[in-house]
Amino acid sequence: MENDFRSCIAVRTISKANIDQPSCCHTPPPGEPLRVSRNLKISLALLLCLVAVSFLPPLSALNTSLLGYLKLLAIPLIVGFLLGGAVDYFVPQGFIYRYLGRTGNSSLFYALASGFVMSSCSHGILAIAIQIYKKGAGVPAVITFLLASPWANFPVTILLISFFGWKGVLFIVTAGFIAIVTGFIFGILERGGYLEKNDVGDIEEGYEWERIKNFSLRESVPGVLRGSLSLSNMVLWWLIIGLIAAVLIDVYVPGEFFMQYLGPDTGGLLLTLVGATVIEVCSEGSSVIAFEIYDKVQAFGNPFVFLMAGVVTDYTEIGLLWTNIGRKTALLLPVVAVPQVLFFGFLYNAFL
Repeated sequence: MENDFRSCIAVRTISKANIDQPSCCHTPPPGEPLRVSRNLKISLALLLCLVAVSFLPPLSALNTSLLGYLKLLAIPLIVGFLLGGAVDYFVPQGFIYRYLGRTGNSSLFYALASGFVMSSCSHGILAIAIQIYKKGAGVPAVITFLLASPWANFPVTILLISFFGWKGVLFIVTAGFIAIVTGFIFGILERGGYLEKNDVGDIEEGYEWERIKNFSLRESVPGVLRGSLSLSNMVLWWLIIGLIAAVLIDVYVPGEFFMQYLGPDTGGLLLTLVGATVIEVCSEGSSVIAFEIYDKVQAFGNPFVFLMAGVVTDYTEIGLLWTNIGRKTALLLPVVAVPQVLFFGFLYNAFL
């Protein structure tokens, strides 16, 4: 994964010559062959083996849970990945980078809106966030983008709504609110001299919607499928890991464990926070685990804390911010964001 970050940051730089390329850094250049990644092959093989083994009579409970999750996920994932591939193919990078380089609070809302266009997982968003910082985006906009994007992209949006219904929409809205508030606070800290400042000049703003203006079905279909596959290489194997973990939790972890240790109280929320910090799973994978927590505890605050805290306390994320932006930004992210996450966790446990 670390090599993916380095190559993504190093290779996909933006200049006047290539600013009209697709919006997401996970798609290889057009002439480069696209293959199923090793991680995806391994995770698919593990899933297929688990499905095959689950048909043994002693593992009927495992089979029921596994097939139930697969039926629940199939259509949302297909739709989400196709939408993500379409965005990746049709939306030019310059459209995104133009607005994230602005100063002031307007850049925070542009960063939030960009999350719907950047179809990538929470780990992939790290690479994109560092890239836009290096091209001139301000620290507050980068932080807002980093917190909002894992939950605003198409696959996860559809996934959360499939799992939680209208509460999934509430989660996305709350995540966006926390992202904006955190970015606003970071803006105050930046103006007060408590944060590192980005010294990179303005981002070039030129871009063209060439693939929409010169639409060709013959080129668009393979282009969208190519974007969907590249997104799958980044995201799907994490989702499979989360799916396997959720199934094992469903079958083999007693519901009493969740009620005793991860219940809808102060201790349960804090333990959920600790668990989210330790478990290094992408946003797609953690959403499946969060649904299992919700199913066991029957309280929305705990899965909300699990999902949001997984982003704001992610040690990979903090390490990359420390290395590429500075230690102040890296350390202040959990300090500013975690209290907000816990506040909404308590609020949702009390009233939902």
